[in-house]
Amino acid sequence: MSPAEEAASILTELGVDADGGDLVSSSPIDGSEIGRVSTGDPAAATEVAAEAFLQWRTIPAPRRGELVRLLGEELRAAKEPLAKLVTLEGGKIVQEGLGEVQEMIDICDFAVGLSRQLYGLTIASERPDHRMMEQWHPLGPVLIISAFNFPVAVWAWNAALALVCGNPVIWKPSEKTPLTAEAVAALMKRALKRFGDAPDGLVQLVQGGREIGEQLVDDSRIALVSATGSTAMGRAVGPRVARRFGRALLELGGNNAMIVCPSADLALAERAILFSAAGTAGQRCTTLRRLIVHESVAEQLVARLKQLFANVKVGDPREPDTLVGPLIDESAFDGMKRVLGDRIERIEAVSGGYYVRPALVEAEAQAGAVLQETFAPILYVLRYRDFGEALRLNNEVPHGLSSAIFTNNLREAERFLSATGSDCGIANVNIGPSGAEIGGAFGGEKETGGGRESGSDSWRAYMRRQTNTVNYGTDLPLAQGIRFDIAP
Repeated sequence: MSPAEEAASILTELGVDADGGDLVSSSPIDGSEIGRVSTGDPAAATEVAAEAFLQWRTIPAPRRGELVRLLGEELRAAKEPLAKLVTLEGGKIVQEGLGEVQEMIDICDFAVGLSRQLYGLTIASERPDHRMMEQWHPLGPVLIISAFNFPVAVWAWNAALALVCGNPVIWKPSEKTPLTAEAVAALMKRALKRFGDAPDGLVQLVQGGREIGEQLVDDSRIALVSATGSTAMGRAVGPRVARRFGRALLELGGNNAMIVCPSADLALAERAILFSAAGTAGQRCTTLRRLIVHESVAEQLVARLKQLFANVKVGDPREPDTLVGPLIDESAFDGMKRVLGDRIERIEAVSGGYYVRPALVEAEAQAGAVLQETFAPILYVLRYRDFGEALRLNNEVPHGLSSAIFTNNLREAERFLSATGSDCGIANVNIGPSGAEIGGAFGGEKETGGGRESGSDSWRAYMRRQTNTVNYGTDLPLAQGIRFDIAP
């Protein structure tokens, strides 16, 4: 069955009409058109969301969590067809497509529990007969801008938290993956119908290109803009939101490194390296792009990696033994070719698609293209002699998303995780930089944007903090011992 035929069957099963509209979706598998959707109306969506907020913020958080629980049920029931659609439109292999939908289910489970745990604080007051406390209130409409490489999971990371925190959601997906967004919106509608009393416009999908995104970003009724994409996109979005004093949560690019130490379990490391560097055809923000190897084990490890890279199955992502699917489109291929030139190895897997063999490049120094994020499966190998040099190489790039170290030396592991170690938002020991769980906060520093999504206390980004002081006495003492007596 062709990608177009398969996509049509899945969309029909999920109740999505993708036969008309001005926005075309093409499958990276063979470059064929697999559907069309209509561009949305950003002004109308924001107006309805602002009205929905007035009602949704009054609903008790555990009741709001019930909606997210129902969404999780719908996702469980539709896991396989939605995952197949992720493969057809995003090019992910079958296992990665299933994993992405599972992430959506997991964050729904997390958010349902969270709906009963939006804790504040009780704070000791210096004044007698006074109580201080801190509480969290719903923030307002949340705009989610997602990228093609995680076409559905990133929406769920944000939407599940935003909804239990009391906020309406507007989703502006990548124009490269509009069909998966339509499928999720259809599942969300089922959950809303079962929920029963949600306000109109609580969850909306607005399709379109950059112009649509800019209109939404500039709208002052949007309280939070959560944007996932390139650093260049973040440089555009951040200042626009700041000009109107809105909030921005930016999850941007990464130039992620792994340090392999002399004591490392190389068999364990090579498995992590292959998945982290070649998975999703090198198109994850957490993709391993720099391998910093101690000179004593470099020859052995590099020789093994050359074998693995040469033999890894590149091809149609629908095939169960494929580990590396296609690049998303021709522009991604051109970006890889600009860096590698004639060294790029294109694989003739499916006509019309852009399939490449993951590239292993031994670099003399960390300079030029090594310092940049190329969204393709290119792994640069750097050698080090001193552990301090390895840490310096890890940190001297503009991005600060994810990092990893493979070592059986406790001192090296602990230093890597310390304040003088990795400067990234994610730092792992004996596990690769890619493939995060939803329980931890996801995001990074420097040009990665500083935002945090998903687990831990990331929910606070979707709420407004309020400090309260209650005087239950009969006097009015002032803080800091200030006297302001009124003459009799």
